[in-house]
Amino acid sequence: MAYKKRLAAALVSLALIATACGNGATGSGTDAANGGNAGVNEQITLKFYSYNLAIASQVPGTEKLISEFEAAHPNIKIDAIPVSSTDINAKVQADIVAGSAPDVAQLTFDGLDFAVNNFNAKPLEDIVAADELKSNFEGFSPNGLKLGQLNGKTFGLPFTFSTPVLFYNAKLFEEAGLDPAAPPTTWTQVKEYGLNIAEKTGMTGAHVGGATGGDWIIQALIGSNGGQALSDDRKTIKFGEPEAVEMVQMWQDLIKSGANGKLNDGEAIEAFSQGKIGMLLFTSALQSSFVAASQAGGWELKTAKMPAFGDKPTTPVNSGSALFILSDDKAKQQAAWEFLKFATSERGYTIITSEIGYLPLRPAIIDDPNYLKDWVEANPLVKPNLEQLDSLKPWVSYPGPNWKQIETILNDSVSKAIAGDVDVAAIMQDAQKRAQALIQ
Repeated sequence: MAYKKRLAAALVSLALIATACGNGATGSGTDAANGGNAGVNEQITLKFYSYNLAIASQVPGTEKLISEFEAAHPNIKIDAIPVSSTDINAKVQADIVAGSAPDVAQLTFDGLDFAVNNFNAKPLEDIVAADELKSNFEGFSPNGLKLGQLNGKTFGLPFTFSTPVLFYNAKLFEEAGLDPAAPPTTWTQVKEYGLNIAEKTGMTGAHVGGATGGDWIIQALIGSNGGQALSDDRKTIKFGEPEAVEMVQMWQDLIKSGANGKLNDGEAIEAFSQGKIGMLLFTSALQSSFVAASQAGGWELKTAKMPAFGDKPTTPVNSGSALFILSDDKAKQQAAWEFLKFATSERGYTIITSEIGYLPLRPAIIDDPNYLKDWVEANPLVKPNLEQLDSLKPWVSYPGPNWKQIETILNDSVSKAIAGDVDVAAIMQDAQKRAQALIQ
């Protein structure tokens, strides 16, 4: 495997924050995993930009995925280049202008609209025969498959994927007189539990992550209170509407009451790892690092599904990425399709889940002894995350070239609103107005 080692081993937590994402029903990825090279009869090298390779903890699993693909496809080599998730869109855009674009890129879901309209991402329907594509899609989580689709076509094949989960420290629960087998299921309970933990243990009760580093958790919280960040017709910003305002007011109240600490996300991840926070809502991709930290620190890590607003259904939104084919070369497109098939095959998702830490988007492999059955039984913490697939909502990508500025407006406005004794409605309505002006 020829890739350029430009890893930033430091600031792994911050990199994760920015990330915090076959053929047939009997084995939709099996043929790809076993070396099917349909349509690829020459030696081809694919230039692949991956942000997994820019996160030290995710390098070994990603290397293994690529190495196994190359072993099964000896005429296809992957030139895998690490690029951080915060830089990858800008690098792809610059390299397209320079005439040196990647053939395949791992891009986050919030950039879907931009990738389609500015990177000339290729719809798989234009590259792959309809019957083959249909066969490959069998076994995919239907909600997961939708994440890379726009205007009725599949531009990105879902690759790495996580949802917001509630991590909690069973030891602090016990010290506070709480039952670790009965985690909070609503935000009202999160406040009660957080205040209890703070009072009884002197530690921070809770931290709701996601105010910075992308708006996917914010979107999940807005949706869980019955709101939207963007209208269904993709024309109207809605994060200044009452449902969104109420959500932010809840978040602000958690902090003002003392149930939620005043740490930023990076500080909270570190404090939780040290056993100093009772509950943390954040990306499930942090699970493996928290498992190691809890074992080293002598406390028990547990997980629960995302809390609800009363009896309203939760709408977990995914973080993570899809693989996009950007090459105009027909032979490279076919080679890239072989890579996408393998990476999202049963074997591919087994590696992604067990060695990188993301969810498998082929749910059947969870109960298959040839793939993840033994691993899931040995790692029950993943189960709440898996259960949330049934209620999953896509990470909405804002239309037009200003999508990142809109996302930043939402992040910054929520951060401002929850940090002090301010008028949440005024802040969020102003944010909506400014973001609406950027919609194109």
